Amino acid sequence: MQYSVVIVDDHLLIAKAITGVIEHFRNYDVLYEVEHGKALIEKFQQRKNIPDIVLLDVSMPVMDGFETAQWLREAHPEVLVLALSMQDDEQALIKMIRSGARGYLLKNVHPAELENALNALTTKGFYYPDWVTGKVIFNIAAGNENKNAPVKLNERETVFLQYAATELTYKEIAEKMFCSPRTVEGYRDALFEKLGLKTRIGLVVYAIKHSLIKV
Repeated sequence: MQYSVVIVDDHLLIAKAITGVIEHFRNYDVLYEVEHGKALIEKFQQRKNIPDIVLLDVSMPVMDGFETAQWLREAHPEVLVLALSMQDDEQALIKMIRSGARGYLLKNVHPAELENALNALTTKGFYYPDWVTGKVIFNIAAGNENKNAPVKLNERETVFLQYAATELTYKEIAEKMFCSPRTVEGYRDALFEKLGLKTRIGLVVYAIKHSLIKV
């Protein structure tokens, strides 16, 4: 089956390079490239310009990747969004997940990984790098539900979890919760142990899955 792809990136050379790479993939065709989200919205006015997948740069002028992903989630939820970034930025990944991206990929990856990411999107509905808690991501993206009840959290842990899913630093979370940074680190470590997680990303995904935050 052939899947159509659109590239949204303000760096023309990078966009053209990605197009050139994808042209060698068996199941994917690039429809066009645009430089930011507003240009994409204009293209989407015609049905023939709506692809199966959007490769979306995180940092762009006019309308960035976060705003564009949110628009796509609301206006075209059927379109799979793969975010592209120059850095493995935990905060950017958290924000892109909340904005509706189904995948996150660094621009310096080998072409084979790009193809793997596209294949994962079209078969599983998601793709995230190894530094994300893959098992928890899978449960959300595939709609799987744990047959057991979610782990019981106390009130302070729940509040911390809600703040952890924002762009606040741990120090800023401590200020919001009127406690010390060390106490906040204690909440974090307790949740890591209770939930069997190792990263803040994993905490965010758990919060999304169990409707502790809105996306």
